Amino acid sequence: MSYDEQLANRVREALLIYTTEIEEKKMFSGLCFMVKGKMCVCISKDELMCRIGPEATATALERNDCRPMIHGGRSLNDYVYVAPEGYKSRKDFDGWIAAAMAFNGQAKASKKKA
Repeated sequence: MSYDEQLANRVREALLIYTTEIEEKKMFSGLCFMVKGKMCVCISKDELMCRIGPEATATALERNDCRPMIHGGRSLNDYVYVAPEGYKSRKDFDGWIAAAMAFNGQAKASKKKA
C-alpha cells in the first residue's frame, strides 16, 4: 500500500482538533481515517479522499483538482479525490478536513461484517 506519510501526519493532526475517536485502517490502496466508526478521510498515494456528502461533492467536482470516487464501476456520491494542488495551502487543506468532519455527523456507518 502506498501513501504519503507526511500527508498522513497532517491528516492525523487535523482530525485530532475535532476528536480523538479516530481509527486508522489500511484500505483503498492507502490509509483511511475512520471517525466515530465512519470513513472520513483517506489517503491514496498523494491524494486525499474526503467523504463530504452528496451536495458538497457536486460542488467540489466543479473544481479542476477534484474527481469522483469510482468503486465497483460506479461513482460514489459522498466522496471525492482531491489532487495535491487542491490541498496545497493550509486554508484549502483545513477546508477539506472541515467538510469531511461536518458530514461525518450525518454519515451512516457501514454495516459490520459478521
